[in-house]
Amino acid sequence: MRSPDLNPVRRLFDAVSASAGLVLLLPVFAVLAVAIVLDDGPPILFRQTRIGRGGRPFRLWKFRTMRVGSRGRAITAAGDHRVTRVGAALRKWKLDELPQLFNVLVGDMSLVGPRPEVPEFVEPDSPVWDAVLKVRPGITDLATLFYRSEERLLGAARDPVAFYRETVLPAKLRLNLKYMASRSFAQDLRLIWLSIRYSLFPAGFDAERIRRSFD
Repeated sequence: MRSPDLNPVRRLFDAVSASAGLVLLLPVFAVLAVAIVLDDGPPILFRQTRIGRGGRPFRLWKFRTMRVGSRGRAITAAGDHRVTRVGAALRKWKLDELPQLFNVLVGDMSLVGPRPEVPEFVEPDSPVWDAVLKVRPGITDLATLFYRSEERLLGAARDPVAFYRETVLPAKLRLNLKYMASRSFAQDLRLIWLSIRYSLFPAGFDAERIRRSFD
């Protein structure tokens, strides 16, 4: 049976939606670009190597939210001193993810799919990772929505990197597999809608309600 990720209708939907989104959001992109430059200067965009379908590395694009020249751990926890003032707002409203529409347009990503990880957290020999890497990664998915407050969770941990690797990431992978087992186009549309809704109105988010609604 054809994999849902290889469905040409889904790929067409991704390409058309990404194109339309880039055109409609052009004024937003311009405003955010100006805000980033005024706050911390150029560059506007940040790119990072992530692991995509089949274990293939690709360049993921985001609006830059950290200070120029920042170094440190690959994950971000609440209170991270590397995050700029404008960057904190972008991350709160998930606006830093918008440039990934370019990744969707060129086929590196889908609108819905497991979030692509940085290489250091990927274990290609693991059966779980092998299953997750069979599909195109996405801008949002069930795990991303459920853990939309991930930075706050990591900020409360004694060792954020260890907590992410040993607790958060395995839980996200389980949610990925669960969603993939019963994935449908209608479910994808619902996830997109909920992701947009809670990015615009984060105060009403209830993680457990989201989990139950997809059971």
